[in-house]
Amino acid sequence: MLWIKALHIIFVVTWFAGLFYLPRLYVYHAMTEDAPGKERFKVMERKLYWGIMAPGAVLTIVFGVWLWLGYGFTGGWLYAKLAVVALLVAYHLHCGKLLADFARDRNTKSHVWYRWFNEVPTVLLFAAVILTVVKPF
Repeated sequence: MLWIKALHIIFVVTWFAGLFYLPRLYVYHAMTEDAPGKERFKVMERKLYWGIMAPGAVLTIVFGVWLWLGYGFTGGWLYAKLAVVALLVAYHLHCGKLLADFARDRNTKSHVWYRWFNEVPTVLLFAAVILTVVKPF
């Protein structure tokens, strides 16, 4: 099970790298006015979302479920963490919606909005780590 735990942690880190960086790309994309710059961001965003974030999310969940089944975790902390994971999945999917908006040149949000949006995964990371390590309830 230690290999499964290691792989889970590796893919959590992979997923969060994308969750932190993609909204930052959106900040810069929203500020860009030239066509070549916008096209460059579209390529970077698409490759990050589909090449790193999506596989990281899927494998994080697969290995997390495997750990849950293997160790039989129980307690209130687990249900709270599952709620945090659900919020992360929703955030990830919303990033995909924003990706589609940028790809179609239909972004309606400002770079300031994306700067605030970029803080959401930080709060969720704190919650997930504290719930997993401290198990406060």
